[in-house]
Amino acid sequence: EITMISLIIGHKGSGKTKRLVEMVNRAVESSKGNVVCVEKEPKLIYDVSHRARLIETDRFSLSGPDAFYGFLCGVCSGDHDITDMLIDGTLRIIGRDQEDIGRFFKNVGLLEKETGVAFVFTVSADKEELPETIFKFCKNI
Repeated sequence: EITMISLIIGHKGSGKTKRLVEMVNRAVESSKGNVVCVEKEPKLIYDVSHRARLIETDRFSLSGPDAFYGFLCGVCSGDHDITDMLIDGTLRIIGRDQEDIGRFFKNVGLLEKETGVAFVFTVSADKEELPETIFKFCKNI
């Protein structure tokens, strides 16, 4: 079965983060394992259920697609009970380079297949601004 990375695509202020928070809190209720929420800086601490693991990438001076991909691999390898990983502000962490975005999501697609973790990312852009190739591994929800 092919799993797809879920993307919440839209402009700033279009309600992506609110939708992500709802999905985190729903996942916590239904997951038989652990739910992880990743954000750039601490904003969601009061919105996300305390039962979800909340990680801020700024605490680790993380930026760029390769560092972030390695970070996601590390989180997955450190906890085999993760069922869902939801990431807010993706392009603020990895940047907007088309090639980087394409490579990043291709790698995450492989990671999702390897670990069985369901990934959801918010992406602040229009669908047309994103490389067409990512929609081989990603679906806009």
